[in-house]
Amino acid sequence: MRQAGRSLPEYRSLRAGTVMLDACQDPDMVTEITLQPVRRHGVDAAILFSDIVLPLVVAGMDVEIKPGIGPVIANPVRSVADVDALPPLEPEALGFLETAVRQLVAELGPTPLIGFAGAPFTLATYLIEGGPSKEHARTKAFMYAEPEAWGRLLDKLAVSAAIFLRAQVDAGAVAVQLFDSWAGVLSAVDYAERVLPFSRSVFDGLGDREQGVRDVPRIHFGVGTGELLPLIGDAGADVVGVDWRIPLDEAARRVGPQRSLQGNLDPAVLLADRATVDREVRRVVEQGKAARGHIFNLGHGVLPDTDPGVLTHVTELVHELTTS
Repeated sequence: MRQAGRSLPEYRSLRAGTVMLDACQDPDMVTEITLQPVRRHGVDAAILFSDIVLPLVVAGMDVEIKPGIGPVIANPVRSVADVDALPPLEPEALGFLETAVRQLVAELGPTPLIGFAGAPFTLATYLIEGGPSKEHARTKAFMYAEPEAWGRLLDKLAVSAAIFLRAQVDAGAVAVQLFDSWAGVLSAVDYAERVLPFSRSVFDGLGDREQGVRDVPRIHFGVGTGELLPLIGDAGADVVGVDWRIPLDEAARRVGPQRSLQGNLDPAVLLADRATVDREVRRVVEQGKAARGHIFNLGHGVLPDTDPGVLTHVTELVHELTTS
C-alpha cells in the first residue's frame, strides 16, 4: 500500500526536517520516496507518494498534518455557507505533481506507476470533523441534516479528485487507486445513496471509457468495507481493494466474477515470526485464486515498526508462489 516507505530508514533520513505536505509537493522528494520501496523490495509496481488531503492544500485550504494525530483542518466545514466557500482545485496548480510523475515514469522504466487520490467521502470527514475521528458523528449528522449541502460538498470533492488523478494519468501513471479510508463507518444504504454516486463521478471524470480516453485500470479501496464490497465495485472499479477483516474467497463471492481483488494481508502479521508470516502469505495467495484476478497486497498501510527485510521476504515469497 502507499505507506510502504514508512518503515524504511532511507525514507526517515530523507524526510528528516521536512513536513509531510511539503514533501508531497517537492517533485524530487516525491520521486525518490516513491522509488525507495521498489528499489528495496523489488515489488511489481510503484504507488505515488502523496497524501489524501493534498488536493485540499493545493486548492488553498489551511491543513496541517500533526505528528501522531493526522490531518487537521483550521476552519472545518460546519454550514452550507462553508461548503459554498470552499476553493476549487485548479489544474494549473498541479505542475509539481506532473513533474514528479514524469520523473518517476522515466526512472521506473517498465515498472508501472499507480496514481493515488482520496475519495470524496473520506475527504469530507476531515473537512467536517476538523481532523481524524473514530465515530464521524459530525459528518453523519451533516449528511443527514443537510442533504443538499452534502451533495454539493461531495460533488466539489469528486471534481477535485478527478482533476488530481487526471493530472497523474496525463503525465504517465498507468493505473489509479481511489482510497476511501473511512467509508466503512457507513451502512450499505447510506453508502449507496449518499456516497457511491460521487465516487463513481471521480472515475467517470477520468474520461469516457468507450472512447478510450484515459482508459486506465481503476482500483477502489476502503477500510472496514466488507459489507460494502459489491457497492464499491459498482462505483466503477476494475479492482476492489479488501482489508484484512474478510477472507479473499468470501470477498470474491461478494464482488462477483466481473472484478478483480487487491489485498489483503493484515499489516500486523509482518511483526510476527517468519513461520507465521509465511503461513499467512500462502493463505492470502490461495484464497485470492477465487477471484477473477488478484493483486497481492496488504490490507492497509505498512506499520512504521515493520522490519523492511520482512517486506522483501514477502515480495520474494509471493513471486515464488505465483510464477511457478
